[in-house]
This record gives sequence, structure tokens and C-alpha cells, in this order.
Amino acid sequence: MSYQAINAGLPADNMCNYGRSKLRFRGPKRALSSPYLACLGGEETFGRFVDTPFPAALECRLDRRCINLGSLFSGGEALTQDADLLEIANRSEICVLQVPGLLGQSNRFYRVHPRRNDRVIAPTQDLVALYPEEDFTEIHFVRHLMARLREHSDDRFAEIVQELRRVWLDNFVTFLKRVDSPVVLLALNVDEGKQGSISDNPISIGLTLTEALRPYCAAIITLNVQVSGVSDELEDMLFGTLQQPIAEHVIGPATHRKIADRLACAINDLGL
Repeated sequence: MSYQAINAGLPADNMCNYGRSKLRFRGPKRALSSPYLACLGGEETFGRFVDTPFPAALECRLDRRCINLGSLFSGGEALTQDADLLEIANRSEICVLQVPGLLGQSNRFYRVHPRRNDRVIAPTQDLVALYPEEDFTEIHFVRHLMARLREHSDDRFAEIVQELRRVWLDNFVTFLKRVDSPVVLLALNVDEGKQGSISDNPISIGLTLTEALRPYCAAIITLNVQVSGVSDELEDMLFGTLQQPIAEHVIGPATHRKIADRLACAINDLGL
């Protein structure tokens, strides 16, 4: 779904590509010939249903160009495997990286789409062997898959989580070692306001994994945020009549401003 489609009345240039990357970013497209900060991430960085996402707010606070490289439905797979995205990060003065959750990455148990990391391409034979009683033919999204496996309430799920944590850490350590620019890591703990969400432990990233990345970045900013349906920011969002249920599950404009404030303070304190 394009940004144009989810925000009626906006011009068609509100999605764009950079270089040869097949990832779709929030537009309009901006030149990379002048100095800039690169803001990499997923849905929160993109700023779905929000007029001024935190990269734009950060640009105002720092008075420095901030390129929004947030891509809808992107997870660890898309962010760490895209060579052109890495090149853009390496050409930046500072790279702000919103680290995604554990689910959107291919691993020993399932494969995800290379760009839409929320989609399961197929389970592997390892997963089929681990859950022989499960029928995976109707499962197309990673959240649905995790919810289904979690229902079994046995030790097998812990094996899945352990694999996701291992792959996530390996991928991001490798990626950060390849980034030449100073990296400010942004870890958002998103409260969706419902019990039993798969964003809760044990599938959340957790402090241990985030701290394991500290040797490879200039700073780590950890923030607890709430989706608009919980934070009462819904009336300030931009969405169509039928899109309110989706808008309720993304962060609102005041939260984006809060993120920009924290990032601006961290970057100024670092003297970058």
C-alpha cells in the first residue's frame, strides 16, 4: 500500500526510490549531493498517517538535512541486506538507525519476502519437522505465524525465539561493522495497549540484544512509546474513513516530536 493510497489527496511523488534500491521510501525524493543525515528504519521512521515524521522534525531541530529512509513493512532483512541503502548510509554525516523487531528476517525456520519483511514466503523443513501437527498453508504473515506457534505453549517456541535473536544480532553486528558513519541507534518499545501482543516478551528485542550493539555505534536511544489508539493522538492523524483501525496501531505526531527531541539532544551531546 502506498503512502498516496493511505493519505487521500497527497501527490503521487510521496513514494520514491534511491539508487538501485528496490525499497520504497517516503518522498518527495531529495538530492544526496549535499551533506545529510540518513534516517533508516521501518514504519515508525516512515511516519505512516503523520504529516511530520521524526526525521523531518529532527531536521528542523538540528537545522541539518535529514533524509527519511524509512520503508513500510521493512524489517531486519531489508535494512541489512540492501547494498544501496548501505552506500547511502556510508555517505551520510550521521546514520540514525531505528532497529526493527525480531520477526522480519529469514532464519532457520522460515523465509520472508526480501522487501516486505512482514510476509512469510514459506516455512522451512526445520519448522515443519518441529511442528508436524501444524498446517502452514494458510499462514502468510510473520505475526500470524508467531501467534499460531505461541498457542502451543511448549518449549518449542523458545527454540524459535532463540533462533530469531541469534540471526538478528548476527545481521546487525555485520551491518554496523560495514557502516562508516557514526550510528545513533534508536530502539522503540512500542506499547500497543493490548494484553498478549506478540510485541511483548519473549519476542521483543530486549535490553540485552540492544546493548550487544553498543560497541558498534556512537549512542543508543531507547524510548517507550504508545500507538495513537493508546496515546490519544488519533485525532491528529491523517487517514481515510476506513483506515482508523490501522491508524490506531501506529505512533502519532506528538510521539514523533518526542523522538526527534531525544535524537537531537543525543546528537548535539555527541558533538557530531
